[in-house]
Amino acid sequence: MTAPTSPAVRPLVLGSTSRYRRELLSRLGLAFDVEAPQVDETPRPGEAPATLAWRLALAKARDVAARRPEAIVIGSDQVADLDGQPLGKPGTHERAVAQLRRMRGHTVIFHTALVVVCPANGFEQQALVPVEVRFRELTDGEIERYLRAEQPYDCAGSAKSEGLGIVLLEAIVSDDPTALIGLPLIRTARLLRAAGLVLP
Repeated sequence: MTAPTSPAVRPLVLGSTSRYRRELLSRLGLAFDVEAPQVDETPRPGEAPATLAWRLALAKARDVAARRPEAIVIGSDQVADLDGQPLGKPGTHERAVAQLRRMRGHTVIFHTALVVVCPANGFEQQALVPVEVRFRELTDGEIERYLRAEQPYDCAGSAKSEGLGIVLLEAIVSDDPTALIGLPLIRTARLLRAAGLVLP
């Protein structure tokens, strides 16, 4: 692998349309562009949640990097895993209700995959960060009140832990807590340093 070049030479691009990832990455104090990846996110038959998250993160990073080969590109994806079954973004109130009913009283693993690539210097590294989330035994009334209040229909698993969704939970177990919101910043900083960027 070619050694990373000067950070001044390589722009940083977040290959994601997620406002959550954009907000998280901004915490690192780096200038970056945002570009939407063109990737089919349909799960493959029998595909494990962790495999799906990793495949989509890699596809997103490589898709954007193909258009921005001089840049350091971040791709990421998150899939909630309930007993080996993937749970994506609900999109509607009805699907969110169904998701939270399935998850109540259960432990859900949120797999957040991260890929950093730079075609110009042959750099590509990835990480898969699991977060264990234990949900309370929620009543239908609690589920309904929560969804009406927060409307987390663009969140995998229908719960925003950084907001009101925290009241739905018994515990969160992780060594990289921002992974649950959508971008594991500890791993992201590590991979960006490896790619040649200077962070505080």
